[in-house]
Amino acid sequence: MPRRTQREEENESSEALYPRRSTHRDSRTSRDYGYEGGEGRPRRERSSTRRNSEHGRRRSDSGRRRSSTERRAAGAGGSQRRQPERPDRHRSYRTVPAAPPVAAAPVVAPLLGGDADSPRRSSTQQHRRSDTTTSRKYSGAPVRNATMGEKGRRRRGGGAGGRKRKSRGTLFWAAIAAAIIALLLIILVPIGVLVVGKNKDEELKGSPLSNQKRPAGFGLAGADGLPMDVPESAKGTLLDPNDWLDTTDFNTTYTTATVGGLSVMGLLDDWQRYESTRPNENVPPLNQPFPYGKQPIRGVNVGGWLLIEPFITPSFFDDINKNQKKPKVIDEYTLSMELGPEKAREKLERHYATYITEQDFKEIKEAGLDHVRIPFGYWAVYPIKGEPYVPQVSWRYLLRAIEYCRKYGLRVKLDLHAVPGGANGWNHSGRLYYLEWLNGENGDENGKKALEVHERLSKFFSQERYQNVVTMYGLVNEPRIDMIGAEPVLEWAEKAYNLVQKNGFRGKIVMGDGFRGLEAWKDDFRGLDSMVLDVHNYQIFNLGQIALTHTKKIEFTCTAWKDQLIDVIDNGFGPVFVGEWGQADTDCTKHLNDIGEGTRWEGTLGSGGPTKCPKESNRPCSCKEANAHPREYTDQYRAFLLMYAEAQMDSFENSWGWMYWTWQTENAYQWSYKKGIENGIMPKIAYERSFKCGDDVPDWEARGLPEHY
Repeated sequence: MPRRTQREEENESSEALYPRRSTHRDSRTSRDYGYEGGEGRPRRERSSTRRNSEHGRRRSDSGRRRSSTERRAAGAGGSQRRQPERPDRHRSYRTVPAAPPVAAAPVVAPLLGGDADSPRRSSTQQHRRSDTTTSRKYSGAPVRNATMGEKGRRRRGGGAGGRKRKSRGTLFWAAIAAAIIALLLIILVPIGVLVVGKNKDEELKGSPLSNQKRPAGFGLAGADGLPMDVPESAKGTLLDPNDWLDTTDFNTTYTTATVGGLSVMGLLDDWQRYESTRPNENVPPLNQPFPYGKQPIRGVNVGGWLLIEPFITPSFFDDINKNQKKPKVIDEYTLSMELGPEKAREKLERHYATYITEQDFKEIKEAGLDHVRIPFGYWAVYPIKGEPYVPQVSWRYLLRAIEYCRKYGLRVKLDLHAVPGGANGWNHSGRLYYLEWLNGENGDENGKKALEVHERLSKFFSQERYQNVVTMYGLVNEPRIDMIGAEPVLEWAEKAYNLVQKNGFRGKIVMGDGFRGLEAWKDDFRGLDSMVLDVHNYQIFNLGQIALTHTKKIEFTCTAWKDQLIDVIDNGFGPVFVGEWGQADTDCTKHLNDIGEGTRWEGTLGSGGPTKCPKESNRPCSCKEANAHPREYTDQYRAFLLMYAEAQMDSFENSWGWMYWTWQTENAYQWSYKKGIENGIMPKIAYERSFKCGDDVPDWEARGLPEHY
């Protein structure tokens, strides 16, 4: 890829805002950091506007939504929340150049081999070479690039040593030329270090980000003895790209700069070139607003990636538990504890680097999808002392994923899937059986910590570079309102909403409905015009719905769910979308109900009991066919699964849309959108479907599909 001209900008004092660009052109390039913002200062907010679609129109403040303050003040009558002041746009980072030695020019070479004019590698390539380079393996041994040699090195200037002096005039002009070259070197040589304000970042000093050590010998070791330059104090920390497992499409220029206390290390500067991209012709490009409420969201989750779930990646748990009478690891908390800091870091970063890659986002676009929900845990940005989670490593992979979404025109729903203390006590919140967010002795403290997480995240994602791509911001996933109580959850949600808006986030702010029932939200969050509800619809976790026949499952989807969503949009809370749903028609998937637990379908969950499969079945239900490889499915079962998925898509588009759970799994075929397409049980293009609600639904049993499998 040809070298791009560096974008130069000036602030009021005409000082450079960005560091100079390195000439590295491969996937481990060192480039400018393309972001804006000072530490924690909100940018100019956009005034809120009324939604003008039939699905998005809200009532006035005197309408249906009461805040928690209004609910407590009986008869007081709440007033419209006063909008925060709009501060001026904050300044960007400044560069404080350090003058390099004049006598010696820097060595500039690609970091993955080849000569300096080699085109940049595709980010979807594996970094393996067919020559003498050691293949990249994650065995802990340093990886060196033996092919760069002299060809890969570029020297600037060049000597004329040994030449005889011809005249004093020649010497004079040579001196002038040398001075000019020296001046150019001072200006042009990339220094690779950014500073905020006075080059101080007290929040970063002494934090796990700066002190956390990586496993010995883990990751990269530079190229041909020329490691990427970082200060001695940063070597071996999370800010040292020499220790990163993967540097594909990361900026490896060292920096201590942060926004909201979160590192910008790894961000590239060329984000603006993708602002006009779109995933398909039905969706506006990123630099135009998405018409929420008028056009349905069609999206997918990348679950089980930055937050581990046993049924999505069972190998993480089975390898440890296979010889145990009782499972030792049941969630990411116990997995990290069992592996220990170094092994957990190595195993999980390998997972981050390989499980979801750029190719996945390309395929998501090709599947006709337009949104991606990215779940992650709070330890990515707010590690808590004493907890075993791998701190902050997933953060840069989250940032890179957002850039891949931008490249393919996909909008992002940022999803804080686990909050301090745990919001539901399920394994996908990090720690099973642990519910201490707004609950129990430490509930209030954990609620404050969760707000601190949002303080950091909202400042970071209020930067200009994210305004068109991160359009939805999640507060908390699946809070157990039935156990915590509605009042503390609603109060916390209002505080979080106000905090996120105060820090300048302009998109939609999303609250998980917590299985409270959509009708119960009708009078809540009045005046919070950017608040949207995220509901999760699964029939298989409901004892009544899982027992429906195949035909009735589809009919329920096209009647009960559809009618409920229309009523909520028109007469209830208003903006709502289905943030999770699935194609599986049983709960048979291994580890779905926790490690070591049985299933509702076979009647083996918990203390057991009668099977919950359809009563029309003339024999006990079995998970054998549901857990088989799709190539072993009968034609009737494959056709049912496709119709079942398309029925849900059509039904949920009567709300603001849907996001499927999930894109990728190890072997849970009925939970993977990607595997569903590959095996013909999901539509190849999300907006080109063969079934819609209102079409005839066949009697599947009469067609030869038994109810028991």
